[in-house]
Amino acid sequence: MDSIECVVIGAGVVGLATARALALAGREVVILETEDAIGTHTSSRNSEVIHAGIYYPKGSLKARACVAGRQRLYEYCATHGVPHRRCGKLIVATNDAQVSELKAIQYKARENGVTDVVEIPATQAMRMEPALHCIAALHSPSTGIIDSHALMLAYLGDAEAAGSMLALKSPLERVAILEGGFELQVGGSEGTRIKARLLVNSAGLRAPSVARLIEGFPSEKIPPELYAKGNYYSLTGPPPFSRLIYPVPEPGGLGVHVTLDLAGQTRFGPDVEWVNGINYEIDPHRAERFYAAIRRYWPSLPDAALSPGYAGIRPKISGPHEAAADFSIQGPAEHGVPGLVNLFGIESPGLTASLALADDVARLLQT
Repeated sequence: MDSIECVVIGAGVVGLATARALALAGREVVILETEDAIGTHTSSRNSEVIHAGIYYPKGSLKARACVAGRQRLYEYCATHGVPHRRCGKLIVATNDAQVSELKAIQYKARENGVTDVVEIPATQAMRMEPALHCIAALHSPSTGIIDSHALMLAYLGDAEAAGSMLALKSPLERVAILEGGFELQVGGSEGTRIKARLLVNSAGLRAPSVARLIEGFPSEKIPPELYAKGNYYSLTGPPPFSRLIYPVPEPGGLGVHVTLDLAGQTRFGPDVEWVNGINYEIDPHRAERFYAAIRRYWPSLPDAALSPGYAGIRPKISGPHEAAADFSIQGPAEHGVPGLVNLFGIESPGLTASLALADDVARLLQT
């Protein structure tokens, strides 16, 4: 039976960042991934936004990790050649009732340490984006976009250069808790058993399921495994905006907003639906409900201009009628199993926060 110091379950952006942090700290690391490539689920099916840290509750792990991770991520991209652009974002009010909400958003941003979000007149916002209609706006200059796959490759490259190994098509089947470590049964074409002293569950959508594979792990410490599917629709024609455009948030989400990618594609979304399984098909007819929402801030949206873009699924640990749960990094102090860290509910802004979250995990495993 092979022995390794540390096993990271999941080769998404946070799992790879965590493997990198552990390897750079001198750990011997193996990354186990069920799929045949890295980042095939949440990490590659998202809006690829570098978030500023505006909307999250003060003192939350989401707020802290996003703000800390954002600056580090920009620095990392610059030094590692990861394509990105600090394009900025406008948050816009389109009726009088929303103006006071803009002020509340700016206040929350400042509470989180995001001090560069400023209120600007509608005339200035519409000069910045001539296709835009609004009556007031906030400008977030530190919001950006990134090539998420290039980022994951860079993290993996750093981890492998420090001695980590990646095992694709290697689904975890069972974990036994041993004295001083774990025994993992790994499936695949050539199933194997591995002994590890440290174990990180960064399985994203399947993190609660992975926790249930750990024999003897307290079941009351495992949150529900819930899926919120977001459908995005691509614009046919030239991009109308050079920045991200977000309306004032609506109950249950951030509303139908504009995202851009580095290739210049404009996308609108999300249309959120709670689903029972992982399915990335997009119903083209769901785009019909987008038109009225988009025309509040882009009145000249042409008819029939939206086509299916992509769908992504967020790993939720709170339901549709509950307050959004914070990130959960669960270490031995929370569950009582030495050497184990579970990451639950790592959705947006997980990509932005990835370097900060990885450092949090590495600190929990310092022995």
